[in-house]
Amino acid sequence: MACLTSGIILIFEAMEREIISKVTIEQITITSFFLHRPVKIDFYLPTNVPDPSQLQLLLINDGQDLEKMNFKELLDNFSSTSFSPKPLLCAAIHCGDERKLEYGVANFPDYLGRGSKAHLYTSFIVEELIPYIHLHYCIAGFKEMAFAGFSLGGLSALDIAWQHAHLFKKVGVFSGSLWWRSMDQDDPLFDENTHRIIHHQIKCGVYNPAQQFFFQCGGMDETKDRNNNGIIDSIDDTLDLIKALKGKGYQDADIHYLELPDGKHDVATWGKAMPAFLQWGWGASC
Repeated sequence: MACLTSGIILIFEAMEREIISKVTIEQITITSFFLHRPVKIDFYLPTNVPDPSQLQLLLINDGQDLEKMNFKELLDNFSSTSFSPKPLLCAAIHCGDERKLEYGVANFPDYLGRGSKAHLYTSFIVEELIPYIHLHYCIAGFKEMAFAGFSLGGLSALDIAWQHAHLFKKVGVFSGSLWWRSMDQDDPLFDENTHRIIHHQIKCGVYNPAQQFFFQCGGMDETKDRNNNGIIDSIDDTLDLIKALKGKGYQDADIHYLELPDGKHDVATWGKAMPAFLQWGWGASC
């Protein structure tokens, strides 16, 4: 059992871990009843938590990519340089072999059937992972929880957070697959106003006043421009989603949009955007 108490992390299990100046990494595998597979998770644990009641939790999809972006160094630098940052426990969830089935929008597969297991992944997050974290680290409750992801993992994080606003107050979407659609865009009947699944879901959803959103796009995320307006689809889809959120009642203060002109659809770009995300969500001024 590992507990976070009185600013000290006590780890009693002989699991794979690595200690740096501000963060301890512990890798754990959970066997999921819903997904019928083992799920590997890297926990980035703060080593100094003066007040455990202030601890916050960040879940991250495609957690296997965090090592490539040197996330531990990014997190450590943030903890070292940000004035009184909010204490943050990060759970980096590795994807499985059925990533395109497990990620997506729960109960709304795309036109090719992708995302058909997104509801099971949602159940894993809400009914298995979060309770496990509470139990394993002896944390009765977090001051706040957030969810983030990259590409299709970003779409998944947004969907889960939107559907569980009572749990997740912040959402981070890096190069999100917000194009996810219920009809092939080459179909003559395709209408981006109704067939983009997450846009439609948010337009038909309920305003959750406490939620905040971080979106990142790269000017070189892709080259497709389906409506020939001179703006690549990934940026178009993101800006349209922001419009949908504002249509529900969200204000500029609730939404942060970061566009990197030379940003690509890759881990290196998301690593460049990560410090801005951390500062937005957990910096001293938040």
